[in-house]
Amino acid sequence: MEDEDEEGVLDYFGVDPRKGLTDSQVVNNARIHGRNGTPFWKLVLKQFDDLLVKILIAAALISFFLALANGETGLTPFLEPSVILMILAANAAVGVITETNAEKALEELRAYQADVATVLRNGCLSILPATDLVPGDIVEVCVGCKIPADMRMIEMLSSQLRVDQAILTGESCSVGKDIESTLATNAVYQDKTNILFSGTVVVAGRARAIVVGVGANTAMGSIRDDMLRTDDEATPLKKKLDEFGTFLAKVIAGICVLVWVVNIGNFRDPAHGGLLRGAIHYFKIAVALAVAAIPEGLPAVVTTCLALGTKRMARLNAIVRSLPSVETLGCTTVICSDKTGTLTTNMMSVTKICVVHSLRHGPMTVEYNVSGTTYAPEGIIFDSSGSQLDFPAQLPCLLHIAMCSALCNESVLQYNPDKGNYEKIGESTEVALRVLAEKVGLPGYDSMPSALHMLSKHERASYCNRYWESQFKKVSLLDFSRDRKMMSVLCSRKQLEIMFSKGAPESIISRCTNILCNDDGSTIPLTATIRAELESRFHSFAGKEALRCLGLALKKMPKGQQVLSFEDEKDLTFIGLVGMLDPPREEVKDAMFSCMTAGIRVIVVTGDNKTTAESVCHKIGAFDHLGDFAGHSYTASEFEELPPLQQALALQRMALFTRVEPTHKRMLVEALQHQNEVVAMTGDGVNDAPALKKADIGIAMGSGTAVAKSASDMVLADDNFASIVAAIAEGRAIYNNTKQFIRYMISSNIGEVVCIFVAAVLGIPDTLAPVQLLWVNLVTDGLPATAIGFNKQDADVMKAKPRKVGEAVVTGWLFFRYLVIGVYVGLATVAGFIWWFIYSDSGPKLPYSELMNSDTCSTRETMYPCSIFDDRHPSTVAMTVLVVVEMFNALNNLSENQSLLVVPPWSNLWLVGSIVLTMLLHMLILYVKPLSILFSVTPLSWADWIVVLYLSFPVIIIDEILKFFSRNSCGIRFNFRFRRPDLLPKRELHDKFANHLTKSLRFFYATKVMENLGCRNLQET
Repeated sequence: MEDEDEEGVLDYFGVDPRKGLTDSQVVNNARIHGRNGTPFWKLVLKQFDDLLVKILIAAALISFFLALANGETGLTPFLEPSVILMILAANAAVGVITETNAEKALEELRAYQADVATVLRNGCLSILPATDLVPGDIVEVCVGCKIPADMRMIEMLSSQLRVDQAILTGESCSVGKDIESTLATNAVYQDKTNILFSGTVVVAGRARAIVVGVGANTAMGSIRDDMLRTDDEATPLKKKLDEFGTFLAKVIAGICVLVWVVNIGNFRDPAHGGLLRGAIHYFKIAVALAVAAIPEGLPAVVTTCLALGTKRMARLNAIVRSLPSVETLGCTTVICSDKTGTLTTNMMSVTKICVVHSLRHGPMTVEYNVSGTTYAPEGIIFDSSGSQLDFPAQLPCLLHIAMCSALCNESVLQYNPDKGNYEKIGESTEVALRVLAEKVGLPGYDSMPSALHMLSKHERASYCNRYWESQFKKVSLLDFSRDRKMMSVLCSRKQLEIMFSKGAPESIISRCTNILCNDDGSTIPLTATIRAELESRFHSFAGKEALRCLGLALKKMPKGQQVLSFEDEKDLTFIGLVGMLDPPREEVKDAMFSCMTAGIRVIVVTGDNKTTAESVCHKIGAFDHLGDFAGHSYTASEFEELPPLQQALALQRMALFTRVEPTHKRMLVEALQHQNEVVAMTGDGVNDAPALKKADIGIAMGSGTAVAKSASDMVLADDNFASIVAAIAEGRAIYNNTKQFIRYMISSNIGEVVCIFVAAVLGIPDTLAPVQLLWVNLVTDGLPATAIGFNKQDADVMKAKPRKVGEAVVTGWLFFRYLVIGVYVGLATVAGFIWWFIYSDSGPKLPYSELMNSDTCSTRETMYPCSIFDDRHPSTVAMTVLVVVEMFNALNNLSENQSLLVVPPWSNLWLVGSIVLTMLLHMLILYVKPLSILFSVTPLSWADWIVVLYLSFPVIIIDEILKFFSRNSCGIRFNFRFRRPDLLPKRELHDKFANHLTKSLRFFYATKVMENLGCRNLQET
């Protein structure tokens, strides 16, 4: 509709602009176009959608049915499946609680929809609910109105209409609207100056418009649809754990089948009571192997470690909404940062002032710099030499600039005690002038600057502005218009009438005939030389520094004048020129340098125009290494016009992406992800929500919209881009610790599998009961593994390149290391079991052959009772060896490659404490009778404990040797270089390689021919 004129739009909907829609048309349009307006059980089931969890459920159910099939009674046979199911239920509860609030964004979009609208129907204006609007309705809007639907302007009822559409486009300034047709091809939202978008706010003027889109057919509705179409991406760790689960499932299935097949010959053993019972007996062993191989505590430990990480990150002002996103930070390679409100304060501020100093001596013009980057009335004015002005209001030009800024102004600056900050009502540029008036202060009081600081924040917000408004009475006002590009106000004070004007510098200067001097307050004629100097300064401000400039002027009016006319806006006296911008945050530069050091690229994404955005990036200072932005800066239209191959190349170099719509941001994220980048997107507006949801990790600003926060994975409480750097460092540390405890649990479980497998192969009795294995997995594995998550962050964690998304948690040499450790753990456990039978003074001291033939004891005569094989001592020794050796193995995981002599145990007191607690719990089940019966264990003697320590401690020596090889063997050391993805499709790469090879061969043969023929150059050949 933006390319149609107003008559064409009215004809399309068949509406009379003087009467609006009739009741019958409303009903018909509602029928044609429509009106303006994760179950809980699915969330629970989602928590069980994990391969490891499914394997555990299957193992629990099989154990349960085997117990029923054997006719077993009591609690013990059903304890193992019951505990597994309870652990899984607890883990699911944690997941449900974490994700309950994850999908609120669609509901919170309603906060940006208007409640009511002033509608022209049947020739009468009436106020109706916004949900009753239909396409074709004529709506009247004015200052403060929230636009109720997408509408096409048809009539201007004031000199101008300006709309704040930052929540949709991210533009830092309000946008002027008109009724002219849009001529731009492929127009983006910013180009559609005749369209009022749903949810935006009118900040100046009054107009009528016709509704052209409601509900899902609005710009805001398209954002909702984008969010609905966006699927949640699995995090790198989740993908790796799923791959590990698939691999583990195959290994478990293979081992279980192998154990069962190896023992087929023993199915008929009389000790089992028949073929079927023998098969069931060895099937139970296979199930016990599955329970041993699966780290039951892994899902809970991963969740706990990530949750603890979120607490540490909250102290860094990074509030994590999605637990898996914590580790995603560690492999982030690109941050797509919104400019407005993220890299900048989104608070227009005056930064430069230019006035005429004097014609008699010194420089003709002089510049002042103004500090302060927010709406807070706190800032210092510096002269051109960098010296602070103690009393700015004593300088004539600055004093009159403050007066003009306060009086020729329709905005409001106020303090919000609930949010603890200063807020604006009205135009950003006008609020910037109010803040400037506060920074200049008032004349005549030497103690004024210090006295202002004694006021409350509510009083301080507009103290100086209110002073000038009390001194001058506003008599008449000439609104801003596009043809004049200025506004004027007539003020009266003590029988003196003065007109203050502000507007575009070229309009103000052209209407001036005199100028105010800053050195003595005299008024002198505006000569051609001075005019040229002022225009030169204006072009410098607006061009090189990309400042938004305003010229200020005044005029003494005839006594008693009550009304202003356009003819009065001439023969003005020029006061000064002010330049303002949405200033960059002071801490952003260092934060960006930290990102670059960490191998993370930053792309600035904004709805602003290209020149303004490039200027802000230069002011930040983090892009100085690029020289200029040629080849690094693209508008959305420029990027879309590039062919696919050029787009891929442009993405590799891009640092700035301007004039974007919400769909462009989402497209950018998808394109980067297609190049195997891990993308973090920051933003604060409704327009950012789809891209935040699509990104690998969406980062919303704390002061941003509720929609953006709900669509994000993380919220920055302090809106500080620098907090992202601290969060990334914490995310990398959390991932490193996660890898360590996953490896610890894997090596421990390998030990349990080896223990059961070796016992089955050797034909000795079961070394561990299933309930004992479950105890080891849940209690002795879980506590130390969680404590490993508290390992200290490496000092150079932010100097390394981002890890590759495809990097496996356990691969190659590391898998070999933990396989060696696991094999030793298993053999040590079996050795403890065998030791009690053969060597222990409290044991039977059987020959090894008798131990191997224990299953035939009841069928032959022996020198010992067969009940000796039911004694709980050997399994207690084996279980204790397994517990203690795993405690020593936990110490090995303080660092991946550093020796315990470099990273001592006390570097992580949480781990030491967890080991102590684990051993106390283990002693509790050994020496407290009801528990010892439940877990089929018995108290150990001091001699037993000595053997346990002898068998357990060597695991530290073995791992120290393996760490030594890791640190010093070039053949084993892995090289984690950051590899860029291929820019070209594989076929194009092959073709390119073939062309180069062909050319090389041709040159080689040509050279040989030259040598043979004696030619001097290739041309002769």
